[in-house]
Amino acid sequence: MFEHVTPYPGDPILSLFQDFQKDAQPRKVNLSIGLYYDENGTIPVLSSVRSAAARVSAAAAPHTYLPMEGTPAFRAAVQRLVFGDDCAAVREQRVATIQTLGGSGALRLGAEFIKRYFPDSAIWVSDPTWDNHRVLFVGAGLDVHTYPYYDRETNGIRFDDLLATLDTLPARSVVLLQPCCHNPTGIDMTREQWQAVIARLRQRQLIPFVDMAYQGFGDGLVEDAWPIRALCDAGLAFLVSNSFSKNFSLYGERCGGLSLVCAGEREAASVLSQVQAGVRRMYSSPPLHGTQLISTVLNDADLTAQWDTEVAGMRSRIKRMRTALRERLEAAVPDMGFDYLTTQRGMFSYTGILPHEVDVLRERYSVYLLRSGRLCVAGLNDANLDLVADAVGTVLKARSSASVSLS
Repeated sequence: MFEHVTPYPGDPILSLFQDFQKDAQPRKVNLSIGLYYDENGTIPVLSSVRSAAARVSAAAAPHTYLPMEGTPAFRAAVQRLVFGDDCAAVREQRVATIQTLGGSGALRLGAEFIKRYFPDSAIWVSDPTWDNHRVLFVGAGLDVHTYPYYDRETNGIRFDDLLATLDTLPARSVVLLQPCCHNPTGIDMTREQWQAVIARLRQRQLIPFVDMAYQGFGDGLVEDAWPIRALCDAGLAFLVSNSFSKNFSLYGERCGGLSLVCAGEREAASVLSQVQAGVRRMYSSPPLHGTQLISTVLNDADLTAQWDTEVAGMRSRIKRMRTALRERLEAAVPDMGFDYLTTQRGMFSYTGILPHEVDVLRERYSVYLLRSGRLCVAGLNDANLDLVADAVGTVLKARSSASVSLS
């Protein structure tokens, strides 16, 4: 009956992670998948989350179904975290927010909403973007295109080309934007560039879809959400997906949010009802335990402050690893520039390491990167830093020597 079904070739990131787990080399290093590891090379359980878990366990509440949209406490916490305490759109009840199955679930649910109510709209994502963006949007039936973003020559943004592309898009085209810690490049727009983009979005009547998966890992919880708040201040209607996988270290709980900023309260109520209907069509209701943990932390001032400090610690460690790797590579390969390691932000760095060089790093040194050259800085620690720097330095010196001999 199922002979016509072809095998799934596998996700490039998750498949690489599986290869890493099978690697028998004791000093292997995983710099591929987007996981935050602490200094000991383990995925941390935050102290704030431990405290919340103890409270949830002591309450011994029944494990019942949640409403389709999630709990009021969780949704209110999402709005405060994403939009700020003094957001006019939230105060005027113009933001429809629901709990989702992680950030991926928020993206897919938002894509389903777009397909249903803007059936002629295509979506535009940065070149490059997270691989699963395209998968999720195509799966919802949307046409996916790219706008210029990464400049390989300067390791910056092709900003003039980005604006020029926005000027060509039909009204109600959807533009996916990442407010902080851009995946995969680690290169974020400045506030001045964001203001120029927001002006184009408004002029061209485009629909922003903002995907924030790493809030707090760039400059801070408030600072990283600034572009979203600027969009609100500009009076735009837009969608926001956010994830708690990284900043709460709750990967397996699959907790995220989808918020739709509307022009009025009545409009927001209608939008919320239709997003609820989308949830019912797909999975009926969101998970409970992660919701309880996050709600407990974000609705308690002391736990929120503790969590903020823990996120700051993760952010600081990532920045320290960026600086340390840059210093070692500059010493190993002095004729190449590595300043991008400290100007990029968040978990990921676009290194410019070529696909065949990535293969050498994996096969010879058991150092795992994506073939795009994306490196997960959060996988570095003091114990593996020299190994990684020596391996990358050796590979890049071979390239540099080859270039000299050719010239």
